[in-house]
Amino acid sequence: MLDTFAGRTAVITGAGSGFGLEVARLAAARGMRLVLVDVQADALDRARQELEAAAATVLARRVDVSHAEAMDALGAEVRQRFGAPHFVFNNAGVAAGGLIWENTVADWNWVLGVNLWGVVHGVRVFTPMMLAAAQADPAYRGHIVNTASMAGLLTPPNMGVYNVSKHAVVALTETLYQDLALVTDQVGASVLCPYFVPTAISQSQRNRPTDLPSAAPTRSQLIGQAMSEKAVSSGKVTAAEVAAQVFQAIEQGRFYIYSHPKALGNVRTRLEAIVEGRNPPDPFAERPEVGAQLRAALRSGA
Repeated sequence: MLDTFAGRTAVITGAGSGFGLEVARLAAARGMRLVLVDVQADALDRARQELEAAAATVLARRVDVSHAEAMDALGAEVRQRFGAPHFVFNNAGVAAGGLIWENTVADWNWVLGVNLWGVVHGVRVFTPMMLAAAQADPAYRGHIVNTASMAGLLTPPNMGVYNVSKHAVVALTETLYQDLALVTDQVGASVLCPYFVPTAISQSQRNRPTDLPSAAPTRSQLIGQAMSEKAVSSGKVTAAEVAAQVFQAIEQGRFYIYSHPKALGNVRTRLEAIVEGRNPPDPFAERPEVGAQLRAALRSGA
């Protein structure tokens, strides 16, 4: 487990806001050197200025994590500047909703590109560096945290493309954990599964690339956007609290990181249905009024 942070290097994607920025703040407070990565230039620059003012050593780079070549270049620069990182937070993410058959190819490419391929590239680029550092130095310790979601453990309706991306991140990270355990005791992995936490993810369209344009939103997508914004904005757990849980998990060598443990009851119900061969359970069993509202809105045709 990684329990010493001062003088170590952290690579953080999605570092301009939300979980990424809060994790960067805590990493700086612990004396870590920071590699800040974000696709939104103004947010990245604000984060860089804030953390440099806090006396952190910062390398800030505007990178689209879905692009393999850009991530390769980032990895090469990090290795040249700092050597192998000790903490990699593959956190950049976007959200899109609507009935699953209504998502366009561009929607799928955008969401999977950031949420899944961004994690793939982070793992692909930085894990070999960390393993090489571990082999060269018995005292080296490293940890990788990938941001998934409770939507990676559940299948809430009207947000299928997002669910698919986050389920893939959970599977990727569980496999990464097992693969690392085969070859080293010096590098660990965790998966972050937040629920509704106030961040800017519900405004993800602000950073959608022009080569993956969005179509005119469907009724289900407009409804999903409104529900998502309401749920996210009303969240009581803060991004800063989640960031603190990330560091606690790293220090404890804990794999699963939850912002809302009470939501695990729904996960248990889903897994029991899988094991028992039952049909998927009602996702609105605990809040039937929400399900009734969504069904009425989608079936009204108004």
